[in-house]
Amino acid sequence: MPRPGSLKDPDIAELFSRHDPEKIFEDLREIGHGSFGAVYYARCNLTKEIVAIKKMSYVGKQSEEKWQDILKEIKFLKQLEHPNTIEYKGCYKREHTAWLVMEYCVGSASDIIEVHKRPLREEEIAAICEGVVCGLSYLHSLGRIHRDIKAGNILLTENGTVKLADFGSASIKCPANSFVGTPYWMAPEVILAMDEGQYDGKVDVWSLGITCIELAERKPPYFNMNAMSALYHIAQNDSPTLQYVLQAPEWTDTFRYFVEACLQKNPADRPSSTKLLSHPFITRPRSPNVLVDLIQRTKAAVRDLDNLNYRKMKKILMVDADNESAIGDSEETAEERSGGDSSKSNSATSEHSAAGASSQSSSSGSLRRRPHAQVNANHHGQAAAPAQYSHLNHQHSAHSAVPARARKSWLFSCCCFVRRESESPLAGAHDDYVNKDALRDYANRDSLCDDYGDDYANRDAIREARDRDRERERERDRERERPPSDYREYVNAPAWHDADDNRNTQRRQTARSISNNVSAAMSLVSEHGANNFATIRTTSIVTKQQKEHNQEMHEQMSGYKRMRREHQAALVKLEERCKADVDAHKAQLDREYEALLQQLSRDLERLQTKHLQELERKQKQNAAAEKKLIKDITARQEQDRKAFETQRKREYKANKERWKKELSMDDATPKRQRDATLQSQKDNLKQAEAAEEMRLVRSQREYLELELRRFRRRRMLALHHKEQELLREELNKRQNQLEQAHAMLLRHHEKTQELEYRQQKGVHALREEQLSNQHGTELANQRDYMQRAEHELRKKHALQLKQQPKSLKQKEMQIRKQFRETCKIQTRQYKALKAQILQMTAKEHQKEVIKTLKDEKRRKLVLLGEQYDQSITEMLQKQTVRLDESQMMECQQLKMQLEHELDMLTAYQSKSKMQAEAQRNRERRELEERVAVRRALLEQKMESECAQFVAERAERTRLLHERHERELEHFDNESARLGFSAMAIAEGSREGYGEEEQSLSGSMLSLAHSNSSASFAAGSL
Repeated sequence: MPRPGSLKDPDIAELFSRHDPEKIFEDLREIGHGSFGAVYYARCNLTKEIVAIKKMSYVGKQSEEKWQDILKEIKFLKQLEHPNTIEYKGCYKREHTAWLVMEYCVGSASDIIEVHKRPLREEEIAAICEGVVCGLSYLHSLGRIHRDIKAGNILLTENGTVKLADFGSASIKCPANSFVGTPYWMAPEVILAMDEGQYDGKVDVWSLGITCIELAERKPPYFNMNAMSALYHIAQNDSPTLQYVLQAPEWTDTFRYFVEACLQKNPADRPSSTKLLSHPFITRPRSPNVLVDLIQRTKAAVRDLDNLNYRKMKKILMVDADNESAIGDSEETAEERSGGDSSKSNSATSEHSAAGASSQSSSSGSLRRRPHAQVNANHHGQAAAPAQYSHLNHQHSAHSAVPARARKSWLFSCCCFVRRESESPLAGAHDDYVNKDALRDYANRDSLCDDYGDDYANRDAIREARDRDRERERERDRERERPPSDYREYVNAPAWHDADDNRNTQRRQTARSISNNVSAAMSLVSEHGANNFATIRTTSIVTKQQKEHNQEMHEQMSGYKRMRREHQAALVKLEERCKADVDAHKAQLDREYEALLQQLSRDLERLQTKHLQELERKQKQNAAAEKKLIKDITARQEQDRKAFETQRKREYKANKERWKKELSMDDATPKRQRDATLQSQKDNLKQAEAAEEMRLVRSQREYLELELRRFRRRRMLALHHKEQELLREELNKRQNQLEQAHAMLLRHHEKTQELEYRQQKGVHALREEQLSNQHGTELANQRDYMQRAEHELRKKHALQLKQQPKSLKQKEMQIRKQFRETCKIQTRQYKALKAQILQMTAKEHQKEVIKTLKDEKRRKLVLLGEQYDQSITEMLQKQTVRLDESQMMECQQLKMQLEHELDMLTAYQSKSKMQAEAQRNRERRELEERVAVRRALLEQKMESECAQFVAERAERTRLLHERHERELEHFDNESARLGFSAMAIAEGSREGYGEEEQSLSGSMLSLAHSNSSASFAAGSL
């Protein structure tokens, strides 16, 4: 197998372009992050087109698997061509990273709900679902499965088109059986894929239903629990439903029915994506500009969020400048420094650190993307700060100065915020749908100042500052239309006048670097255009994705998915090896069976050839025996005729002499008469001899023909008997061969059964081992999660304990402030009472009255001091008890929750073990039934073949007998036509047939000769 990244294979090489992507694309900015790497916004130098680039690295662990996943995603995306799927632009390879170029979208549905901090409206969800269902219907028609449908993978373009993206988890084959996807959106059959079989495109329909709940409730079901625990709940709990959300309107029944249809637990009851196209929730009328309006509102909200963060940064910077310039000003009283200003200083410092932390990632990312921004900024030498920064001058004083290095990084961050703020104009009017509270929460969610009580949240001042900022933003929008020279004059305009010239001078020097960064950012905007980077993703969303990617839970879930994939790969490998072994075993058995059949066929052919040879030899023997019989009978009859001739001549001579002698004795008869009588006697004798000779020849001919008919009939019967014997031998041979073939089939069946049982045992052992490893990993992950949760809770409690003195100090300062105010009030009251009493008291009694009043004042102050100490003590005790009780309650709740999740995991594992054991037993029964059915079919086939052979045997025997009977009947009919009696022909012949009867032929011939002579002599007499 070639190493990862090799392009020697032409099929792989044609997927990648040969050009250097860094020379083709510029202005790369990270807009997304995930397990694969990162997604960047970029501009193509060739076509000036804005694209999205997905960088995927294939180095490190599982490099071969990563490379194959990259190739699969490229091939998958390259084949797609639909309005609701992301458009493929090309692919490049640089070093060990693949650059997958796609069309640019402004953001995802997840970004929208993340920005607005509230659910979407039902018509907006319907519009998004329509695009998703159309894209899924197209994918499923191609036999593809997305397997990772969620709001984060549903992208939106500027014109409101819905695009399906992130095909890294997609499956080219359908059905599939891989454990792939994001846990909270997984269908139950995907979680149980390796245990209960395969799944099809309806898993995307389930994920679509979960996505609908995500868009309607901002989070998918079970999102508040561990991802591993969510898997168990999804697998064994009932299907989730839409819940009532306080901020969301009441959902219609059509929407609820749509979600309920998508979340059917049984895939067979779940509608297909094509069927969902005709659902009333998708087809009901709505405004065509729903998604366009949503995108515009979201972009306006994103601008407000980024601008709010930017203004907070400016405020912190200017507060720092004010604090530096405030050193050496008129000193305040000790009570004011210890009372109000100290708390304001603390809050400002906290806000300062919070904004720096929240914007550090975005600023560093922007600086990496535009390293020359700083250089361009330093080329400007403005002498005064812009007018829009003067509203950030605060009257607060600080006791510590911020380091210059931190200020420098904050200035760079401010430059990035200026650039992001100025990239697209602000909307003139804000829609009521934009959640203003969410904007403020978003801006302050990472702030560390929440730990310092209510002193930080000066919301009225922030609101007034934001109103003033909006006015200045409108002025800045109008100023963008000016030429660059006018704009530089505007930037270099003098700052607002202040009463203190020294403080203004310091403020202008501090703001000079800010104005340089502002002008540099504006120059970049003018270079690339105002609407160059249109997006609905805030910088914090990208930073949040990066943080989530680095979380341990993400790595844990990735490891769990990797383990499941490895288990599946091992199982598939074992199944393929078993399949290969079965194929090899089957091929070997087929070869063995074919060899046996060929051998039996050859043996049968040899036997049939032998039988034909025997029949031919028998026929030849019959022909030779018939010739020999004819020859023998002819020779014997010739001898009989010769003997008859000799006897006839001897008798003629004797009769002639006797006749002469008798006539010579009769003297009375004249000689002529005696000669005539003698001649008459001779003629009569000759006639009698001729007739006797004719009778002899005729009898010999009849005898020869009779013997020939008898011989032929006997030979025919013998041939028939021989054919019957040969047929029986052939049929017996075929029966033996059939029994041999059946015995081999039974032996093959036993071997196949043994192989199947052995393979099933191996597969079951591997599954059992994998299930044990999976359960062990799940338990280990759950324990790690429990330890991590307990550790996080301990850290939280430790932080609370660590921060408790600060909060207690603040509350103590509040109590002290109240005590001082009370003391001041009592002092004023004492002074007023003293003056009033002294006016009404005589001079001689004033000293005594003053002493009495002083004692009373001292007593009341002592009582007030005791109340102060008691208040401090009660506050400390109450706060400590409250903290201890809350921490104990949190510990108990966490312990109960973790124990519940562990119990759920144990119950799920027990259930999965029982299901796995039931499945193994079911597979064993199925295999036994399959083997029994195959054995029954084999026996049925054998019985059928035996019955067929018996029928064929009977049929061939019948046909042979019928042929023999026809031949014998034909022979008998021909014999009768020739005048032979059937009885005579059927009688045993006196002639010897065959070689075994040659010894009897001489006696039979002599006996026949004597018989013929005796009969002739008797006739002649």
